Amino acid sequence: MSEFTIFDVRYPPEKRQRVIVNTDAKNECDDQFAIVQAILTPSFEQHGVIPAHFGEKKSRTSLKDSHDETMLLLKLMNLEGQVRVEDGATHAMPDETTPVDSPGARLIIAEAMKPDDRPLYVAFYGPLTDMASALLLEPAIENRKVVVVWIGGGAWPNGGREYNLSNDIPAANVVMKSKLTVWQIPRHTYRTMGVTYAEMIEKVYPHGELGKYLVEQVIEYNMRTDPHMEHRSLGDSPCIGIIMDPEVGAWTWRPAPTFDDQMHYIHSGQYRPIRVYDNVNTRFIHEDLWAKLAQFHRRGSRDYRG
Repeated sequence: MSEFTIFDVRYPPEKRQRVIVNTDAKNECDDQFAIVQAILTPSFEQHGVIPAHFGEKKSRTSLKDSHDETMLLLKLMNLEGQVRVEDGATHAMPDETTPVDSPGARLIIAEAMKPDDRPLYVAFYGPLTDMASALLLEPAIENRKVVVVWIGGGAWPNGGREYNLSNDIPAANVVMKSKLTVWQIPRHTYRTMGVTYAEMIEKVYPHGELGKYLVEQVIEYNMRTDPHMEHRSLGDSPCIGIIMDPEVGAWTWRPAPTFDDQMHYIHSGQYRPIRVYDNVNTRFIHEDLWAKLAQFHRRGSRDYRG
């Protein structure tokens, strides 16, 4: 078998994509796949992972839960100490004018303000608390090259209840009213990222302790919440595919909405356009992760830097 892997391909440092991942990692069982995929993408210049809260309905310690899950994944990847981890806010913003300061928000500010011509992509797998807080703490980042890639919001044009949005509606409104570039992957799009147990057992499970854990934690989660299911939507993974290739799905520019308390869209037409993805290429995204996991396990390293 060839030993050549994606991790042997050299990407010019000035051409790599600057990326921060913000993740409510222990909310369900799909963030884990998107975290791993981001870390295993050598065309990314990874600037850190920000564990995020996911409200209090599922856990009173949701930020700690996300932090601990992130650290477990890094341990399984043998990357402890090699990926920067800065915790985000412990809770949602109380209103649209009050930020929740955190090391994670400060990381976003620091990276956004660096003198670098490349965009900074901040991938949000959960609520937008840390992005909105960073913006309120340092309004100058609104004029920097920051691209917010968000898994969240209900189906257009009406909206309605959606989990990530529900955990901080004020933060979402702050971001939507800003001048930041926003790429939204709403619920009707990210829910198409389904994968079956059979596929995961064949393509993920064989690849060391990491692969084994990724599959087993999906099955364990389903057994607690949806025991009739033999599938799961890896709904956070579009963030990674879209940063890799912005044309991985069909999208349109639409005037940024805001959200009411019931999470319906308010289409005032007064804010700048955002990019809304109506679909994504699930094969491109899933198969990329399966291959990177296999090559990472075979090589035993992602050290593409030489």
